[in-house]
Amino acid sequence: MRQRDDASAIAHYRTLPPSHRRAIARAASPALRAELARIERQMAMDCSPGSLAAVLTCGREMQAPHLDLIDEAFIDMAEGRCDRVMLTMPPRHGKSRRASRWAPLWYLRRNPGHRMMIASYSADLAADHGRWIRDAITTWGDDLGIQLKSGSQAANRFDIVGGEGGLLAAGIGGGLTGRGAHIAIVDDPVKDMADADSPTMRKRAWDWWTSVLQTRLEPVGAICLIQTRWHEDDLAGRILATEGDAWRVIDLPALADTPDDPLGRNLGEPLWPERFDAAHHAKTRKRVGERVWGALYMQKPRPPEGGVWKREWIETARINAVQFSGIDLARIVVAVDPAGGESTVGDETGVIGVGRDFDRHLYLLADRSGSMGANDWGIAACRLALELKADAIVVEKNYGGDMARQIVTQAWEQLRREGVTKGLLMPMILEVTAKVGKRLRAAPVAQLYEQQLVHHVGEYPDLEDQMVTWVEGMDSPDRMDAAVHGLTELADPDQLDTLPTDTDDDRFDGRR
Repeated sequence: MRQRDDASAIAHYRTLPPSHRRAIARAASPALRAELARIERQMAMDCSPGSLAAVLTCGREMQAPHLDLIDEAFIDMAEGRCDRVMLTMPPRHGKSRRASRWAPLWYLRRNPGHRMMIASYSADLAADHGRWIRDAITTWGDDLGIQLKSGSQAANRFDIVGGEGGLLAAGIGGGLTGRGAHIAIVDDPVKDMADADSPTMRKRAWDWWTSVLQTRLEPVGAICLIQTRWHEDDLAGRILATEGDAWRVIDLPALADTPDDPLGRNLGEPLWPERFDAAHHAKTRKRVGERVWGALYMQKPRPPEGGVWKREWIETARINAVQFSGIDLARIVVAVDPAGGESTVGDETGVIGVGRDFDRHLYLLADRSGSMGANDWGIAACRLALELKADAIVVEKNYGGDMARQIVTQAWEQLRREGVTKGLLMPMILEVTAKVGKRLRAAPVAQLYEQQLVHHVGEYPDLEDQMVTWVEGMDSPDRMDAAVHGLTELADPDQLDTLPTDTDDDRFDGRR
């Protein structure tokens, strides 16, 4: 009878709010207080995967708001409120460690009679997750209250003592023979860009998804798909296209790019600023290139259509060198946006050549941007002005006062001494001001693109990728800034006057 009373008291204690439990602990005897501490530890481990991790590692396991979302998703799957979860997040943000290691461990502790499956692009990667979970059970089995069956402790398949529960790990395309799964986790189904670009590999993954994984789920089973996006038609993309409404999608780009961000971040705010701040992401973006950045880090397998620029505006108005040869230009300028300032993506100097014809159409003629010191960008701008026969060099002067003018003047003088200018007069230097720390207001120029008034002569992939991936409110890259400076200089006042004027960026004021 005593044991039954104790169990009833413990069950009641678990239902009490924290303040009541603390009051009971303060009044308890040392022996009872030790027992209550054990119960509190058990309750904490039951709470969530992240809480389990914190208890077992004595608080060393990292936690962050985006990892809380993963915890919430697994709690809902475990309690039957959700059966399809998709997590799309950038690399190195803890998604696999939380969702493919701590979460299965937490789930098996709560449901030792249930089966779990983990699949990845390779059997070895899946087995790595299985090995970690198996070793965690071996290490913390007494705390967890579960043990491995003797003779069934392989990294890719193990069973739990006392029932039918356990885990099976396999590679995408491999078999999942044996028992079904109450929760199936598909983590990193795509190996690399080559596999993502291969129609054969994408079909292989989809066939495995439909004919193998789906057939192994229990009637009340749930699936969690975890990946970074590689291709529009990757596994996540095809699922979204065919049954997206059935899924809870937790889409977390490295930098917030929508007003309805799942974490409520402001535009441009990093996902995990304590580990990867905006400056780190800017360096990563430069190293990996726009395609990889958009796909793996922003979860946009192609540049998004829905920001300030649309790719179709650029594509439909694009002309080639032959078409351009019959066009007479009224003005040509070279625009420069020096690297520096508060923008974390401004690690290049934008050097762009643009022109205007007599019918008010604008032309992007050259992109000589790059990572350059002051003297180098001054030389690059002057050389491009000579090449295009530009009448002016437009340069932003925010980060150095009169220094921008001096850099251009000194560069022209150096080229003159070298005989490069061939007696030509130096173009006018037009200094423009964009307030320090003010994010670029590019909407007026983008609308000129929408009206098919801006034509790119040839292709400029780096600049164009920056345009179509930029969302208003985020820091703006220097190639794009330079293009906006130059096109704004050449656009007729009447063109800009018809566009929105609700901006306090004075770059558009006092230009003529």
